Amino acid sequence: MAVTDYMTGMMFWISALVILGAVALALMSGLRRGGSTLSGADSDLAVYRDQLKEVDRDLARGVLNEAEAELARTEVSRRLLEADTRATQAATGSTGQRAPLVVAILGALAAGSIWLYTTIGAPGANDLPMTKRLAALEEAAASRPSQVEAEGLAAASLPSAPEADPKFLELMVQLRAALKERPDDMQGLELLAGNEARLGNFVAAREAQEQLVALQGDAVQPDNLVMLIDLMVFSTGGYVSPEAEGHIRRLTDVAPGNGAGQYYAGLLLAQNGRPDRAFPIWKRLLEASSPDAPWVPVVRAEIVSLAAAAGVDYQPPVLSGPTAADVAAAQGMTADERQDMIRGMVDGLAERLATEGGPPEEWARLITALGVLGDTDRATTIAEEARVVFGSDSNALALIEGAAARLGGGQ
Repeated sequence: MAVTDYMTGMMFWISALVILGAVALALMSGLRRGGSTLSGADSDLAVYRDQLKEVDRDLARGVLNEAEAELARTEVSRRLLEADTRATQAATGSTGQRAPLVVAILGALAAGSIWLYTTIGAPGANDLPMTKRLAALEEAAASRPSQVEAEGLAAASLPSAPEADPKFLELMVQLRAALKERPDDMQGLELLAGNEARLGNFVAAREAQEQLVALQGDAVQPDNLVMLIDLMVFSTGGYVSPEAEGHIRRLTDVAPGNGAGQYYAGLLLAQNGRPDRAFPIWKRLLEASSPDAPWVPVVRAEIVSLAAAAGVDYQPPVLSGPTAADVAAAQGMTADERQDMIRGMVDGLAERLATEGGPPEEWARLITALGVLGDTDRATTIAEEARVVFGSDSNALALIEGAAARLGGGQ
């Protein structure tokens, strides 16, 4: 292996020197061409050579006799020798003047090349074929931290929940105790997951939702899978664990068009070093999503850099609603200002659904968002409206009931 590394390094430097030599020859050739204009001495040489030929022509025509022609040849030859001497001296002086310039350019070229390579290059690194790079990425993805490990690392950085009402805390104690006795109570698990998240107990919320999804088995609703993935990713500070990956794959299998599933599928690939595969997913998602979709602000803020990493020049379409600039501005807001911004987005979604309608996934998202904001009365009212809107659609009603159940208002 050491011999191979040495040979690879030698081949690199030999190639670099050959390229440098070729550039140097090109520069020297250009300098020579630049100094090849006809000097005064060179011009005289041409004139005197023409005069010698003219003497021979005059002799042949009888204009000059042999003696006169010989005298003319002697004089022109003398002048020719003097002009040749001047031309040689001029060429020697010109070459001497250009030599320092050539040396300076070659020195700067070599020094600049070495500096650039040592600054942004990777001296000593071997070339890595694409197959090996992809294999390394797959190996890194397979050995990344588990859900529990990531939750432990992220626990200190997660936001703390507001102080809860003592009566609510007392009810939570009773709910936890009841579920220990009845661990198969699905409605109770839904309530527990939502309320634990509201209290900031994200790991406990994730565990309750995970238990619910396991109980539902093949009959699990996409909305419950989305809720589980949300909790898993949030409790790790935005990291997609191998366990979350399994649920993402399951979600995209049972609901291929689910926006949250597509968002998390792209996020997973981006985190695993595959922007080339993540970008097309997010591009399709962004261009097909409603501006009020919860993933739109995040995707818009990240997709340009993701596209650049994939080697694509992409600008997202102009959409109404939150933009990348809005998201950047939100980072500098206080907690109250950010809460006001979120509430404004939720109000916009509520107004659009009331006037234009929308799919059941958006109604369920609105109910959930209002619950997170603590506006449970309004969320319950909207759940009642949704039941009327989707009264004949059992699948839609299941989404609405699932969202309402997490508020404690589902019947």
